Amino acid sequence: MGGKTLTRADLAEAVYRKVGLSRSESASLVEMIIDEICDAVVRGETVKLSSFATFQVRDKSERIGRNPKTGEEVPISPRRVMTFKASNVLKQKIADSHAKRADSAGD
Repeated sequence: MGGKTLTRADLAEAVYRKVGLSRSESASLVEMIIDEICDAVVRGETVKLSSFATFQVRDKSERIGRNPKTGEEVPISPRRVMTFKASNVLKQKIADSHAKRADSAGD
């Protein structure tokens, strides 16, 4: 699997090319969007980007875990975790892309 990593700079460049804002305005816009998503998640809000995904913070209660190396039981403290759930549209796009690769590999 090792493909290219999409960065903030790549997103800003795409905005620059497709929307026509200056490079600095495009970078600023990308930063504002990312900051707004982060702030909402930190506040505990659910962030739903239609046709992409839902980001949500979940509270996990304390539980007993096991050290896989020693087998010793260890308490795992309560914590908040962020979950990412891909939309059905995104899942379908990924499945379609995988099917196309499989078809072209068989040629």
